[in-house]
Amino acid sequence: MSFFYGDTKESLNNRKNFLAGLGINYRDLICAKQVHSGRVRYAKEEDKGSGALSYDNSIPDTDAFITDKKNLPLAVFTADCLSIFLYAPKASVIGLIHAGWRSTKENITTKAVQLMKKEFDIHAEDLCAGFGPAIRECCYEVSAEFKDNFVYGLKQKSGRYYLALAGINKKELLDLGVCEANIFDSGICTSCRNSEFFSYRKEGRGSGRMMSVMMLR
Repeated sequence: MSFFYGDTKESLNNRKNFLAGLGINYRDLICAKQVHSGRVRYAKEEDKGSGALSYDNSIPDTDAFITDKKNLPLAVFTADCLSIFLYAPKASVIGLIHAGWRSTKENITTKAVQLMKKEFDIHAEDLCAGFGPAIRECCYEVSAEFKDNFVYGLKQKSGRYYLALAGINKKELLDLGVCEANIFDSGICTSCRNSEFFSYRKEGRGSGRMMSVMMLR
């Protein structure tokens, strides 16, 4: 689905086919040049189509979107990183996050929820959240130095350290006041199930990217 990573020859057709099944015009897609940051953008009408046909005109230096505008399809691209879907039904507001370990270290989930609160006066207890496929702690081995980055979510097994990306972001949502019953996790490990999902850890720099999409109607 990416114009930048992996084999991109059929990326536009792949997007067309996928989005057509959702009733979304592929030309309206809003994409970012993801940089593993904590930056969140309020997507508006003028952003429609950014990155839809070319990587070069994607929104720069951004890893999450929020919006209250209808018919603005937001997209993030992942291959082991965690996609997080946020929905505030009472306010009719959504958010979509690309959360790798660096963005998670930058508390991007908290920043997205805080911006939703600021812009739309939402309440955390009204939020629903969904986690897409991502590398899980069963496979996400990291160095011991990660102890300096995370006080929660590191598991040690046989002298090795493993990071729980989804677990860290779930705790962040709970700490913000999101109800546990409103957090839905696919539970899928992209590394374990690499035959079905792209995994940067398994495939290296040539790995393609999955696309997560969210839109208000």
